[in-house]
Amino acid sequence: MSEEITFLWEMSTGSLLMLAAGAIALLLFLIMALKLHAFIALIVVSLLTSAAAGIAPADVVPTMLDGFGSTLASVALLVGLGAMLGRMLEASGGAERLTQKLLGVFGEKRAPLAVSIASLLMGFPIFFDAGLVLMLPIIYAVARRLEMSFLAIAFPAAIAFSAMHAFVPPHPGPVTAVDLYGADQGLMVILGLLFVLPTWYVCGYLLGKPMARRFDLPVPEIFDSPQEEDIARRFRSEPSTWTVVLLLLLPLALIGMNTVLSTLVTSGAVDEGNTAVQILSLIGETPVALLITVLLGFIVLGAVRGKPGKLTEAIADTALGPVCSVILITGAGGMFGGVLRASGIGDAIADSMTSLGLPLIVAVFLVALLVRIAQGSATVALTTSAALMQPAVQGMDLNSVQLVAVVGATAAGSIAVSHVNDSGFWLVSRFFGMSTSQTLRTWTVGSTGVGLVGFVIALVMYAAASAG
Repeated sequence: MSEEITFLWEMSTGSLLMLAAGAIALLLFLIMALKLHAFIALIVVSLLTSAAAGIAPADVVPTMLDGFGSTLASVALLVGLGAMLGRMLEASGGAERLTQKLLGVFGEKRAPLAVSIASLLMGFPIFFDAGLVLMLPIIYAVARRLEMSFLAIAFPAAIAFSAMHAFVPPHPGPVTAVDLYGADQGLMVILGLLFVLPTWYVCGYLLGKPMARRFDLPVPEIFDSPQEEDIARRFRSEPSTWTVVLLLLLPLALIGMNTVLSTLVTSGAVDEGNTAVQILSLIGETPVALLITVLLGFIVLGAVRGKPGKLTEAIADTALGPVCSVILITGAGGMFGGVLRASGIGDAIADSMTSLGLPLIVAVFLVALLVRIAQGSATVALTTSAALMQPAVQGMDLNSVQLVAVVGATAAGSIAVSHVNDSGFWLVSRFFGMSTSQTLRTWTVGSTGVGLVGFVIALVMYAAASAG
């Protein structure tokens, strides 16, 4: 928020912890026991938590709206544009065509591996939420084609995006942590893959198999109303595989260009004030890159194939209706996390943890983990804990690999235990067609596994670098 929040009373770290635990318990009770809609439950609990935290009545609603609005600012455009592109690919038959190609190359038995590899590649330049939405039509098409449990395909892919988002630049969390700790960005990109690949394989690909057997979920029927099916039938044109690949790779290329330019600007190789650099950087911003791709989709999947503009508009419109619920619930999850952040619980936990005298590699992990559990956002947990632990890290004479290990340990703590105060939790829940209970028993478990495996890798890397 732009203005400082006024509190009617101060709370100790222990009281803030009890408040957060009580708020989460109440939220779960409302959703799982009373079957209250998640959107309403999140608003109610956010309001009650604000009041209990001592936020002045005049600041309660602005605090709630700040968390809601900041989440929608990062999610709504990406989900909306990604859903439009995905809907066009699905309705045109392009997703099905690419699915046939993937299965022809990898074989049906290795379909989850094929989709996961594609997700890892897409997850390098694209943020978690945007990448997952872009992959959904492929995930849906593969699951329908093979008639297997939806989670067998979707879960490893989602973990792939999550691991990339946590450990590898240019994602904002690891970029900020690398900068604060004084590590090397290029080395973090290279060694970051040593975190991503094992965590994805163990916690996504291997863990996804028993989860798919335990939770035999159907493919979510997000766009399956009779009216939408009729519109999709008239839009179908069977585009070539290369057309589909172009539409999927274009945003990656544009965003990747932006990443390269940012790196060159940081190193001083190019002038940030150069007009051409500024224009290219704008084109490479994720929302702009997705917008350009959607507009190209209108042309190559619609106009070029003789589809009337009214039909293309209808296809785009059918994409937005079903994802409105996803966007609103995700925004409300961001509201709840924002209220907890405003209460000061993250800073209180981090401050108290720094005085325990733990080994550095353990301390950064635990600080990030507790901040993550308390307030929800992985990026906020990583950046906040890195800022608080910066003096301790820079006060030690660490070599370049040790610094990367410390960044990895902080990232591991920040990605674990995704639950009801995390907007990403609700994104996965709604797009995967899972109840809150099912999401807790799958996504929360998987994200916790990513954090724990990532921490073990950080410990090994830190020890090896110290011995060397």
